Amino acid sequence: MSLPGRILIGMVLGVILGLTLGPRSPLLPKDALVFEQRSRARVLSEPRADAERLPPTGGRERLSMDLLGRVRGPDARSYYKVRYTLKAAARAKSYGFGRGVRPAPASRTLEGYVAVDDAPAPTSSLGHSLLGALSPFGRLFLRLIKMVIVPLVFASLLIGVASLGSLSKLGRMGGITIGYFLLTTALAISIGLVCANVVKPGRFVKPGDRERLAQSYAQTASEKVKPDKVARTGFLNRLVDMVPDVPLWAASRRHPDMLQVIVFALVLGVGFLMLPAARARPALEFFESVNHVMVRVVQLVMELAPFGVLALLAEVSGTAGTGVLSALLVYSLVVLGALLVHGLLTYGLAVRVLARYPLLRFFRGARQAQLIAFSTSSSSATLPVSIRVAQENLGASGRVSSFVLPLGATVNMDGTALYQGVAAVFIAQVFGVSLTVPQQLEVLFTATIASVGAAGVPGAGIITLAMVLTAIGVPISGIALILGVDRLLDMFRTAVNVTGDLSATVLVARLTGELGEPGGAGPSGPSGPSGSSHGPRATDGRQQ
Repeated sequence: MSLPGRILIGMVLGVILGLTLGPRSPLLPKDALVFEQRSRARVLSEPRADAERLPPTGGRERLSMDLLGRVRGPDARSYYKVRYTLKAAARAKSYGFGRGVRPAPASRTLEGYVAVDDAPAPTSSLGHSLLGALSPFGRLFLRLIKMVIVPLVFASLLIGVASLGSLSKLGRMGGITIGYFLLTTALAISIGLVCANVVKPGRFVKPGDRERLAQSYAQTASEKVKPDKVARTGFLNRLVDMVPDVPLWAASRRHPDMLQVIVFALVLGVGFLMLPAARARPALEFFESVNHVMVRVVQLVMELAPFGVLALLAEVSGTAGTGVLSALLVYSLVVLGALLVHGLLTYGLAVRVLARYPLLRFFRGARQAQLIAFSTSSSSATLPVSIRVAQENLGASGRVSSFVLPLGATVNMDGTALYQGVAAVFIAQVFGVSLTVPQQLEVLFTATIASVGAAGVPGAGIITLAMVLTAIGVPISGIALILGVDRLLDMFRTAVNVTGDLSATVLVARLTGELGEPGGAGPSGPSGPSGSSHGPRATDGRQQ
């Protein structure tokens, strides 16, 4: 069976395992209350509102409690009886010139009561254990892919730019790429706005569901969207931040700034273009070797993809469950429908009409990258796979794929921008705010600009959505309403983002004469860009 087929089977099995054996499974007994932050756990000594409050009273650590039963207090409220272990942290103490650690006192097991209204939905401790056993496999797969991102992107982009031969070719390719990204992003937001205005998903949210969602995710929303963080994400600030002052620091951080890595690779590639070929050749050969090695490493890592994808999907589906999805079903369907229309209509026309590339062949060739994007919810993590897919399955040259795809993974977020348009209208509808045409045009402009440079990692769209809501005067606290399904929808919109990057690669390759036969020896061969490898170039009209 082919690798995409095995990945698809892994995805299906992961969802089934998550729903049937996860902590929210209806098949397992609900015997635990899990607070993502212990500061949100209000535990009382007696089942009444005026009872003494027990520890913990603060801290951001996760807290799991055993659920012993459910009782009704004298104040007519329902309470969960719980038992939990309070682990006291070791405290630092000075010893002479230095500091030592005084052993912590013994842990205490406490019993108390938590009001049902203040508690998360009960879950299964067995389900948490099962997901905990699967989780390391998913994290290992992600780490293996992320391990090669920086060296692969840097080497392939540098070689791709240096092998163009002239600055005029670089300018033409860059102009086509950026123009395509901006146009499709604007179209994506427009499609999202039209769908949201036609369906009006906000009117399907009941007041009780709105209050429950706002209460459940209010603290998470406030942590994800801090006012100073939103202000720093402005477009002009991002233009300044995209230039690295210390390139090695940008690449070596735990979460590398890929836009800074890309800018440095572009500048270095331009520098190689300005050097005599004899002087540039030794360094270019080194980076070519690095690129080829990274491509081979990606091929090895992809053999583990079915197992990693299974673990990732089991964790997502098992943690999310179906309760929140039912409350936001119409909103979710509007987002998914708009993503489908954009993926088939916008990209379909670009690939079939502008690039004159068979549509079925395109989607069949892109499916491996789409599946990885869906599973990881990260354009950056999918980037090594996208580069390989573009060259081996779609026939794009190494020069084009190594230039367009790293840029697209950072600045092209069509799916995220579309989601922001739908989410902005939805939140406004829930709060009873009627958006005027100028305000919706402002959503179009703001979301287009905000999506440029958005981090290609899970949940990055929340920050840019806060910018959009701020621009049109809608309370950003409304983000709490959609956080319950954000992770699930993030998988779909990331798959659309990656599809858009690949469609841009095919189009740019066609317009620059760099499109060869899939799996064949294109202008730079299927394995990566090479300044010394020039195969037969397919001319417009020959490619079927």
